[in-house]
This record gives sequence, C-alpha cells and structure tokens, in this order.
Amino acid sequence: MNTTEIFEKFVDLIREYVKEPALLENAAMETRIIQDLKVNSARLVDIIIKAEDAFDIEIDDDDADEIKTIGDAVNVVEKKLRVTQ
Repeated sequence: MNTTEIFEKFVDLIREYVKEPALLENAAMETRIIQDLKVNSARLVDIIIKAEDAFDIEIDDDDADEIKTIGDAVNVVEKKLRVTQ
C-alpha cells in the first residue's frame, strides 16, 4: 500500500467524524485533524482505534500522541505496515 492509498483510506475513515464534510474536500497531508477538521480529541482516539482495525496494525500511545495532522497519521501507518511486513 503506497502513501496515496493510505492517505485516501484514512480520509475515508475520518469522514464520519468530521462535522462539516466540506472541510475534507481540500484535505492534505498538512491538514490538522483537530483544528482544521474540527474533530474533538475524544473522537481522535476513536479514529486511531478505527485506523488500527482498517490497516490491521497496532498504534501505541507514543505514536498516537504524535498524530496531529493527516500526514502524521499516514506516516505512523506506513511505519507500522513496514514493521509488520
């Protein structure tokens, strides 16, 4: 799975947590999940759990704490996928 595929899958995954779907139209790696997409921190935890299931990986607390942007999430997923291969 390449970076673009992970990005697209992650954006689809967070869609249900974004109150204003229009905010996802211009989503980019730099898009901040909490500030730009207006996702609250409790929902971010739900997103991380959902990402673990979707990508069949485990995201530890240290990695979860680093996820601020969509790009951060993509990087964590890429790192975890490389480890499990």
